[in-house]
Amino acid sequence: MKIYITRKVHFNAAHKLWNPNWDETKNQEVFGPCSNVNWHGHNYVLEVTIVGTPNPDTGYVMDLKELKELLDIKILSKVDHKNLNLDVDFMQGKLTSSENFAFEIWHQIVREINSDTRKLYAVKLFETERNFVEYRGE
Repeated sequence: MKIYITRKVHFNAAHKLWNPNWDETKNQEVFGPCSNVNWHGHNYVLEVTIVGTPNPDTGYVMDLKELKELLDIKILSKVDHKNLNLDVDFMQGKLTSSENFAFEIWHQIVREINSDTRKLYAVKLFETERNFVEYRGE
């Protein structure tokens, strides 16, 4: 039996999409207002899904309190009300697109989650209500 569990968290962060190999004109052409020199922010929603077999003693794939604490420590404490380009260690030197951000979030938590009975299934990151990315470790 495979069961999927998901924890949803919210945070706010600022960033700027900017390729340092391009001049200002090219950055503005490609990234538009997302390349604003004074940054811009989002009210992000992060959903982390785990798949596994429930423990016969607890009925849990993973204790959601444990997952909440992991996300608080590994992700939220580093990104909430921060500048992704300047303040977040795991985003240093990387273009802060939602795609790259979801990929890096995955790599911050995958080792803590994966075990013989469960696996990190997906990281879904909503930048807005209409724009989101999902990474499944592929």
